[in-house]
Amino acid sequence: MTIKQRSISTRSVSKSLSAINVDVKIILSALWAARMLSGLQGDSTRFHDPVALQALVAGTSTVEVTSTLLLGMSILFVVPIFMIFLSLMLRDKANRWANRILGTFFALFDLGFLGLALFVWPLSYETVWAVAYLVCTGLVAWYAWTWPRPK
Repeated sequence: MTIKQRSISTRSVSKSLSAINVDVKIILSALWAARMLSGLQGDSTRFHDPVALQALVAGTSTVEVTSTLLLGMSILFVVPIFMIFLSLMLRDKANRWANRILGTFFALFDLGFLGLALFVWPLSYETVWAVAYLVCTGLVAWYAWTWPRPK
């Protein structure tokens, strides 16, 4: 294959890839999956932080871990898991509203977490994960609010 043929081949592949329209439902589901996995990885990273782990085990962390707190956190963590599935299965109107409401709520929640991370742990792994959470949920909200209505 000559350089000219390879150039034409690369251009045609690039052109055909740019013409692919991915369904918004798949994008939303992927973003919720990325948010969920980021949350899991953030927690895993936290368990590798010897200072945070020691404070948690000793019960001297800045936040008192209670059954109510664990229930609230469980509810917050299960929503993205359900939204991975629901973003693919709900009808468009319900899907649009569910992602608008939950995407906006989580984007605001994650923005608050980012503020906390920057204030309490500036330039740490917490900040990296807070940015990842916010990017995912911000994009969920943006895609849900800009989702084209059927004609």
